[in-house]
Amino acid sequence: MRMIVPMPGNENFAESLARAGGWELGHLEMRRFPDQESYVRLLSEVRGRSVDLVCSLVRPDAGFLGLMFAADAARELGATRVNLVAPYLAYMRQDSRFQPGEAVTSRTFARLLSGSFDKITTVDPHLHRYPTLADLYTARTLVLHAAPLLADWIGAEIAKPLIIGPDVESEQWVSSVAGRAGAPHAVARKIRRGDREVEIVLPDLSEWLDHQPVLIDDICSSGRTLIEAASELRLRGFPCPICVVVHALFSDDAYKMLAEASARIVSTDAVSHPSNAITLVPMIAESLECSEFSQGRV
Repeated sequence: MRMIVPMPGNENFAESLARAGGWELGHLEMRRFPDQESYVRLLSEVRGRSVDLVCSLVRPDAGFLGLMFAADAARELGATRVNLVAPYLAYMRQDSRFQPGEAVTSRTFARLLSGSFDKITTVDPHLHRYPTLADLYTARTLVLHAAPLLADWIGAEIAKPLIIGPDVESEQWVSSVAGRAGAPHAVARKIRRGDREVEIVLPDLSEWLDHQPVLIDDICSSGRTLIEAASELRLRGFPCPICVVVHALFSDDAYKMLAEASARIVSTDAVSHPSNAITLVPMIAESLECSEFSQGRV
């Protein structure tokens, strides 16, 4: 039998996931000693159970050791399998050594997670130079895609949408969303000038001036890509765009600035945020249920 155990900050998602799959919700205690070391205690009996730790890895540094301690404790206490459900998977950015001496943190992070978990389930990891997540992780991985969920939300909520992707690399993803939503689409060209400075070049969109622009992206951190695209659309005579993202990271004042440039911001609940309007829970629950049956119930 499967047990769903939330790491701190992931309680609501884990509760919904356990309810959707009819699984037991486990409990964990975490606190800090006075010297800031982590105290971790599994409050639920895990012996003979398949344990899924739920942890969306936004701002991972603060909670990573606690996650490792919880995984190790579950295994030592007799869990038959210890899996990770990470709707957002961090440390995908540094996938090469761009400057001498740089740490390739994506590989280090993958080794650490792979050594602690039997299986990692995530949604739309931000792959660049790795063809698949399996090229990076030695643990079993399952990658789920939010595109159908985004398309269904857009199709149900927005009249005459024009779906726009942030860069040429997003063409296949954007076209998939647009096709399912029954909408035209286009992609911009992104020129990155730095961590927080980008230039967005839009194609000719004049034939769709009577449409509502919908900017979609898999991840929004600094927000500069979507903010610049929104500004360019206004210069082209379009109304404020609706922004739809999978992973709502929104560092610093990114959310406030993007809200000022757009008509609405919508995200999935991969990362807990006030903009969450599209839930990943049924999709993830279905994938875990299929996995449970394919491996045999424990």
